[in-house]
Amino acid sequence: MLVNSEQLIPGCILIRDVKGKTNQPLIPRHTVLTTEHIVILQKFLIQKVEVSKKLSNGNLYEPKTMMQDAKKQVDNPIDLSFQEHYHYVVQQYKQLFEGWQNGLAIDIPTVRDTLVPLLERMEDISDAIYTLHHFATKEAYFFHHNVAIAILSAYLGYKTGYVKGEWLQIGFAGFLADCGMARIESSIIQTNRSLTPEEVVEIKKHPTYSYRLTEKLPTLKQAVKQAILQHHERMDGSGYPLGLSKGKIHRYARIIAVCDMYHAIICERVYKEKQSPFKAIEILQQEQFTKLDPDVVYTFIQGMTNFPIGTRIKLSNNQLGEIVYTDIKKPTRPMIRLSEQQEEIVALQNHPELFIVDVLK
Repeated sequence: MLVNSEQLIPGCILIRDVKGKTNQPLIPRHTVLTTEHIVILQKFLIQKVEVSKKLSNGNLYEPKTMMQDAKKQVDNPIDLSFQEHYHYVVQQYKQLFEGWQNGLAIDIPTVRDTLVPLLERMEDISDAIYTLHHFATKEAYFFHHNVAIAILSAYLGYKTGYVKGEWLQIGFAGFLADCGMARIESSIIQTNRSLTPEEVVEIKKHPTYSYRLTEKLPTLKQAVKQAILQHHERMDGSGYPLGLSKGKIHRYARIIAVCDMYHAIICERVYKEKQSPFKAIEILQQEQFTKLDPDVVYTFIQGMTNFPIGTRIKLSNNQLGEIVYTDIKKPTRPMIRLSEQQEEIVALQNHPELFIVDVLK
């Protein structure tokens, strides 16, 4: 297929020689393109190239689109809405991941340039934190998940009281925690069915793979590398890959573990339905004295449920209402004044079958 050089991604396979002005091959056919090859093509003003319909990893190649818009967005991220900026970073993560699948090293300056402007929008993140799950699609869940984990982890670090330099580092760890998935067969990552026991064993290797990809990067702090390796460890020792428990698990990893579990619950996937953020928080509450750090869970819940009186919500029975009182001990079960019956107050703690499904802006 003939495509514009700006539509290329790492992993594309040339099916014809690319020749320069001297008619000598610039890049020979059958070459698996890397980021460096693509830069060379653009610097030599090569407008069109012919590539295979499949990437080197066997996936179908989907030419990149709207590259001019993307360039404008990255040059002026502050001019974008938060949601547009988020989707841009998801696309950037996808491109980075495809490069890692094809053997490219992790380029921390590129990661920093991609991620930091988004994480620095902490006021926007605070406003969007309840609706983040609406941004994701089940088909591209994996790419959304890693950007969302970076956002949630940085937000939780911010709420914990870490200084900016540290909560940015926690965001980096969340962003790179699953980079080792690039060493796992794409068919396993992208499956629309439940994994076999053998595939589960392979998936559980990804924290180790992620650590191996990052351990020798001098610009990445050791705490970040530890968090990448340990983000699936659990306080009761039931996690992986090392089976660590309690004090042996780095604080950053404990933060990522909570955010990872939360986002996995609230998002729809090909083989799993999504649940309400408030149901997810209740699940975290159940896990806080076994698998998760209770202090981290407490801070996360306080950051997620600190709603002012009058906040409009939607209930699981589709009724609308507004919060009139919240018990700090049961933050997901406030008292609600129903919109259609202004005099009726519903205490959610007395109605376990009801729960908040959305916060309305």
